[in-house]
Amino acid sequence: MAAEPFEVTVPEADIADLRERLRRTRWPEAETVPDWSQGIPLDYVQELCRSWAQEYDFGFAKRLNAFPQYRDTVDGLGIHFLHARSPEPDAFPLVITHGWPGSVLEFLDILGPLTDPRAHGGDPADAFHVVAPSLPGYGWSDKPSAAGWGIERVARAWDQLMDSLGYQRYGAQGGDWGAVVSPALGSVAPERVAGVHVNLATAPLGTFDDPTPREQNALAAHQEFLRTGRGYAGQQSTRPQTLGYGLTDSPAGQAAWIAEKFWAWTDNNGHPEDAVSRQQILDAVSAYWFTASATSSARLYWETRFMDQVTVPSGISVYPAEIISPSRREAELRFTDLRWYEEMPHGGHFAAMEQPASLVEQIRGFFRLVR
Repeated sequence: MAAEPFEVTVPEADIADLRERLRRTRWPEAETVPDWSQGIPLDYVQELCRSWAQEYDFGFAKRLNAFPQYRDTVDGLGIHFLHARSPEPDAFPLVITHGWPGSVLEFLDILGPLTDPRAHGGDPADAFHVVAPSLPGYGWSDKPSAAGWGIERVARAWDQLMDSLGYQRYGAQGGDWGAVVSPALGSVAPERVAGVHVNLATAPLGTFDDPTPREQNALAAHQEFLRTGRGYAGQQSTRPQTLGYGLTDSPAGQAAWIAEKFWAWTDNNGHPEDAVSRQQILDAVSAYWFTASATSSARLYWETRFMDQVTVPSGISVYPAEIISPSRREAELRFTDLRWYEEMPHGGHFAAMEQPASLVEQIRGFFRLVR
């Protein structure tokens, strides 16, 4: 494989098209409740879209292009990735994987501290060479034209990518889909993956006869998520193609579909912008809009059907507003070689954006044990 340098571009014609579509949005009536229980409120979506059309700087491409990016063909598919090498000669290779509705944009605040801790007040012994690929069908990677790109295949592609970059032993980290891909890497390449760290630990809840109050609360919260918050996954895992027509055609629809998750999954005080900035939300939405990847990204839900045990050395950081929050003993039912488990005081599903300094310290702490 021969990776080619790549830069993200956003043509002015595409920005003009977005603004015209937003201007012509046919809005629904407002919700009939004073909260978010029926979905993201009309007034906030209108304000978000007004900002997108009139104030947003469309600078996400420039922010991404500040880091070395490449595209390469892996298992027949064009894969986009950031490759931020450390100035430290003994830096440890690390592949970090995003999820939905994220992208490699969510890692921009942690790449500097991970690759160059000396310049960020840290220990140079904690340095990493970071590879951050865009998932197939996401961002600036190609969209699969045939079924079969499930989690195991993605993991094998990531291992091929790391091998092509000369990394024979490396770590894996991720949240959301990255927290599924990273453990799968440990299964498909156990001799090469030194350890796996996740900030979303999928594990069985409510399995013990003597649950602690903390376990009872976590189970109740997850049951509420299954009752009121899982509709997006039901649609994306069963009929992604049907969903895609509306989201690919309507920027307001795409914005609402994604922005709601920044309310539901962040550690906020009732509003998503308590936890992340409006620019970060619009960056996330723009990554999907300008790549027209609503449908192709949703297909990963349709492709994925399993939760295997994780036997490689593992670390888990539990953020309080995460959608699932297993205790250590619950996590150990799936992560059989769990060497790091910490519960964090603040943060949610988008840890790299909400609590970047905290996540960096968690990643450093775990990989000190296995690098």
